[in-house]
Amino acid sequence: MIACYCRVSSVRQKTDSQKPGVRRWLEGNGINPSTVEWFEDKETGQTLKRPEFDRLQKAIFAGRVKTVVVWKLDRLSRRQRDGVDLLADWCERGVRVVAVTQQIDLSGAVGRMVASVLFGLAEIESEYRRERQAAGIAVAKERGVYHGRQRGTTKALPHRARELRGRGLTVPEIATALGVSRRTAFRYLTAETPS
Repeated sequence: MIACYCRVSSVRQKTDSQKPGVRRWLEGNGINPSTVEWFEDKETGQTLKRPEFDRLQKAIFAGRVKTVVVWKLDRLSRRQRDGVDLLADWCERGVRVVAVTQQIDLSGAVGRMVASVLFGLAEIESEYRRERQAAGIAVAKERGVYHGRQRGTTKALPHRARELRGRGLTVPEIATALGVSRRTAFRYLTAETPS
């Protein structure tokens, strides 16, 4: 089976921009996109703990998936060590990994080496982005323009999360209903009720 994996970093983002490139690769290789299994996450790439990624991993471990197609390698992981370990494990299991926008087909020792370099670059870019953001915030604070998020300006009201939990919804369902990440939904649920 061929698996196509797409990931965006938050629930507000969509995987729509990744799918056309993946579909073009499939069609260019004579594969009907309706015959593959799609896995889509709306979670950060800083961790490998993602629902659809876990489902993909189970399918790989069960031997059902022989090829994984992604838009870019950083969709799998934003951390070099996690990404390299992941690809090494997949290659040992005979799984072919294709990153369509980077036009690379990873399999064997050379594929793992190329992947290592690409994951390293993705991690560096992620660090640079955080540094640029921190520098911008520091300058804004110096000028007295930035004061951080004001209290009470959360994306949704924490009491609404507790209300939904009381109705029996799970944390992922609450996150989806409120349009926030699972981490934020969990934080809302554990926040103290104001007196």
